Amino acid sequence: MVCGYARVSTKIQEKNGNSLDSQEELLRDSGSRIVYKESCSGATLDRPKLGELVHALEPGDTLMVTKLDRLARSAHQGILFIDQLLGHGIKVHVLNMGLMDNTPTGKLIRTILFAFAEFERDMIVERTQEGRKLSGNYGGRPLKYGREQLEHALHLLGTNSYSQVSKMTGISVSTIYRAKLKLG
Repeated sequence: MVCGYARVSTKIQEKNGNSLDSQEELLRDSGSRIVYKESCSGATLDRPKLGELVHALEPGDTLMVTKLDRLARSAHQGILFIDQLLGHGIKVHVLNMGLMDNTPTGKLIRTILFAFAEFERDMIVERTQEGRKLSGNYGGRPLKYGREQLEHALHLLGTNSYSQVSKMTGISVSTIYRAKLKLG
């Protein structure tokens, strides 16, 4: 039996032609009778649908994916995972690469391609962190009060208590306190 596996990790992938539906269509057109689909990170192999699929596979079956990075983003994890499947007599077919095998050439190609997938992921993380650092956006909730509002509240602290300033400005005492530590 040929079983497909489709995965996306973000909503952006859903919109960039890599949607679960487009992966499923490609997998079914290529011979998958059953397709397991899920939305979660490829950083770990501990994924519900992937676990279901692996438990359903038997020797002689084929696991099919559209691209290698749908299985794993870590070279080490991906190589071990595919080696484990091949060791149990389960074939792995990556549509844009072909059938994986345990020949020395197959192992080399698998290692190189997983290394590139991991490198690509690391570069995305690095660029994202650099962009956040440059923009000052480190994630989390957007700031409710601007710098000018907080500086005004701190100025009022010169002649008023924290609770009085909070009543005058509508800014909580804890926010004023944190602003004093940061800006004061």
